[in-house]
Amino acid sequence: MWFSMLRLVALSSLCFVTLAGAQAATEVASSDIQPLATQSLVLDIAKQGETMIAVGDRGHLFRFTDSWQQVISPSRALLTKATLLTPELGWAVGHDATILHTQDGGKSWVAQMRSPEIEKPFLDVLFFDANHGIAIGAYGLFYRTQDGGKQWQQEFHTELLYEEDQAYLDELKAEDESLYLKERSTLLPHFNRVVRLADDRLLMVGELGLAAESQDNGLSWQRIEFPYEGSLFNILVAKQGIYVLGLRGHLFKSAGDLEQWQAIELPSKSTLNGGIVLSDDKVRLVGNGGVVIDVTADDGVTKVTQRQGENLVAIGQDKSGTLWIAGTKGLVALQQK
Repeated sequence: MWFSMLRLVALSSLCFVTLAGAQAATEVASSDIQPLATQSLVLDIAKQGETMIAVGDRGHLFRFTDSWQQVISPSRALLTKATLLTPELGWAVGHDATILHTQDGGKSWVAQMRSPEIEKPFLDVLFFDANHGIAIGAYGLFYRTQDGGKQWQQEFHTELLYEEDQAYLDELKAEDESLYLKERSTLLPHFNRVVRLADDRLLMVGELGLAAESQDNGLSWQRIEFPYEGSLFNILVAKQGIYVLGLRGHLFKSAGDLEQWQAIELPSKSTLNGGIVLSDDKVRLVGNGGVVIDVTADDGVTKVTQRQGENLVAIGQDKSGTLWIAGTKGLVALQQK
């Protein structure tokens, strides 16, 4: 199964050629320092305290001091997501079921997992403390660690299947165990994003309108009735509510109960990929077609700018207050308005 364009699916229309080129360079080797790396595909920015890191094409890893600097990476796999638990402890995940770890705020990294035979990429990673965390991805890919990532164990959350698919698997398991295991690994939707809410519940979203909550750190999940059946790519937790970002400009907001979701109309139908909380009154969203949109607490919407010829995937703010956008043209400073 070929996953060079799976992140394209998860982000809806990132450049096919760019991702195919990234997947072609997934050998077991460290990523070299490249002078123009900050101008190539970057898929995520993570921040904790004054530490800010970014990840992207060909295993590229970046760390921000007064500017973005590339650091040596133990992988050449396309990296899709990063997280910082503390200013020192962080993880990055990506294609070839790759998981990388830093203990010094992104200055150096080690590989904790690489399993190209799984033929699925990780699309997000979340740690609850220094030992316990989960990594999620395509077709229900779900791994858990209880020792800081030294060992990862796979989980199958069939409770997130549709009833008819679960019945099919139950019947198949009684007839053919090997075929059951094969089918089980492809029936679940892509898990795109998981976050921890203020009340310690987990919220996860994905393909086919998947929205699910967990009250036990992801050991079990309950589907949430969601008003949209398309792809959901990201979650933004703000004081004014919980936002879910999706395909073709779909944006939804919940006051926090996860039972009622309000659709917010946007001036653009571009797919939304990322966002940042700017204040108690405003969040800023970025998406395909270079769109940058502000949404206020009273659901007022303003198109800040639209950068032609690029897709934006993530946005972060450095210690000086400068906003950085990431996407198909790398890391670019954005003037805050």
